[in-house]
Amino acid sequence: MGDVTLDAGRTRRWLELLGAALTERAEELTRLDAAIGDADHGTNMARGFRSVREKALAQDGAGVSGLLRGTAMALIGTVGGAAGPLYGTLFLRMSQATEGRDGLGLEEVRDALRAGVQGVIDRGKAQPGDKTMIDALDPALAALDAAIAGGMPAPDALREAADAAERGAAATVPMLARRGRASYLGERSIGHQDPGATSAAILVRSLADAAG
Repeated sequence: MGDVTLDAGRTRRWLELLGAALTERAEELTRLDAAIGDADHGTNMARGFRSVREKALAQDGAGVSGLLRGTAMALIGTVGGAAGPLYGTLFLRMSQATEGRDGLGLEEVRDALRAGVQGVIDRGKAQPGDKTMIDALDPALAALDAAIAGGMPAPDALREAADAAERGAAATVPMLARRGRASYLGERSIGHQDPGATSAAILVRSLADAAG
């Protein structure tokens, strides 16, 4: 394995940065959700990551897998609506994929993220183009694959993934929602950025910032 991209310290930093970013942007996320959802995505995610700080990040000596599992449990226990089970599943699958390994290289980080995204797909039944968080996460994985294939250093590769996730979130604006609460609106869902894709892009950007 090459250089370590993610270890316990960087995982903790990722979760801290993610919680801070979601809290800072809670109003924006709730505003996006007000247009096509239940107007609670920002407040739900901020509350969930308060629980992550109080529970998962309070564990002394936790490794990568333990921190991710603790995050999953905190989110499932405190985040309402679809976001709790979906983000909980993402972190739980990542935890399972990193079990017993506390010094992950870039490819292992990519594989763990892919396992998490597959968990979201399995749980929510969404595919790219359905106007969900998958529309940010799938491009991020594709960008990581391309960066790894091109031999790009880990910090640059993760920034590429974050850029792709943000473009993916922005690309949900003209989409017709086919999954979740927004799908009930039919064509009225067109013209609004998906809040789940937006928070997912924040997740990937926070990972890039922590690992870089």
